[in-house]
Amino acid sequence: MSTAQQIRAALEPVLAPLGLVVEDVSVSPAGKRRLVRVLVDTDISGLDDADTTSPVPPLSLDAVAEATRAVSDELDAGEVMGQAPYVLEVSSPGVGRTLTSRDQLRRQVGRLVEVAHAEGTETGRLAEVGSDRLVLDVPATRKTAARRVELDLDGVQRAAVQVEFTRPAATGDDEHAEEHDDQHDDQHDDQHDDQHDDDVLDDDENDENDADEPSAPERDN
Repeated sequence: MSTAQQIRAALEPVLAPLGLVVEDVSVSPAGKRRLVRVLVDTDISGLDDADTTSPVPPLSLDAVAEATRAVSDELDAGEVMGQAPYVLEVSSPGVGRTLTSRDQLRRQVGRLVEVAHAEGTETGRLAEVGSDRLVLDVPATRKTAARRVELDLDGVQRAAVQVEFTRPAATGDDEHAEEHDDQHDDQHDDQHDDQHDDDVLDDDENDENDADEPSAPERDN
């Protein structure tokens, strides 16, 4: 089992009580340290199977901050990271990330999504995601009328949420989602600084000082 797989296995029971799931874990070299990136998202296992259309609110900054604390505490207390120092980043998936599962698509109901399938590519508002199909509302263009497209999930080759500069009006959930998109790229850096006091990656330019000035997210056994 790889280090990333061990981290995922250790974090899943820790994040479950927070209503979160682990979407991805990666571990990569960062100078004398390792950079551990953990993506978390809303657990939708409690949704009724018949509910294929209700929007799922994106994670708030507070929820990601709480996840960061839980992940950091678990990795510091456990043995999976060994004695090597590491830098931790926790965030939610950003706009443009490839959607590869039914749950990932289900969370995006109400959003503008590009879907590639065997017969081409469609871009429209994701209206519904069921157990085996999805429904897109494709807007009108100069040459074509607005239409509704149904696609089998098994036939979806690639899908990704699209950035919207002009969003449809008005609901609180939509405003929350837009704020989340605008802040996502910076959120894990800000939270990581608050959690661990300093930007430890800058130490890579001063390797001779690394051993004398350990940073808070490092764990030296």
